[in-house]
Amino acid sequence: MLTVALLAACSPAPEPAQDASRDAAPDTTPAAAVPENVEGAQAPAAPASGSDTIGGDGSEIRLDALTEQDLTEADLSGELACSFSADDAAPILLARGMVASEEPAQGIVKVAGYVEAIRAPGGFDGILENPTFTGQGKTIVIAVTGPATGGGESPPRPATLTYQRADGASRTFDGRWQCGP
Repeated sequence: MLTVALLAACSPAPEPAQDASRDAAPDTTPAAAVPENVEGAQAPAAPASGSDTIGGDGSEIRLDALTEQDLTEADLSGELACSFSADDAAPILLARGMVASEEPAQGIVKVAGYVEAIRAPGGFDGILENPTFTGQGKTIVIAVTGPATGGGESPPRPATLTYQRADGASRTFDGRWQCGP
């Protein structure tokens, strides 16, 4: 916005029609493009739920589903794991840790096609309830929002995943947090 003001101060005054079209393009184009791309996207690897990216440089935060190959190549250590999934899709975050350990839990998340490492303090016990993961240029906060649904040894719980990028951008995804063997 400051750049636009400086350019306007240094430029000859445009005609009113030119001024309106120049002002309209930056304000309406991103707002029109982002909801269509996020809400209408049918790409199988990108979760459809979640709010739009807020702040930062304006680029979209996209988390892709982890594949079996991603999990194998990550070779995460730990006795037990937790994962975050949107809807019934494959997980977009997986973390493993040792029970009763001070060693950080290790995890992965796939950001715009690239698998990236994340960590959370406290081993497996530290990732059970509302963990915060950190990695290069990112913080990921899981917030459990309700009681477990279903039965079994490790039923999923409704949760949100908020991805915060170092440039100030953030995006929240709705889904479920599931921990266990």
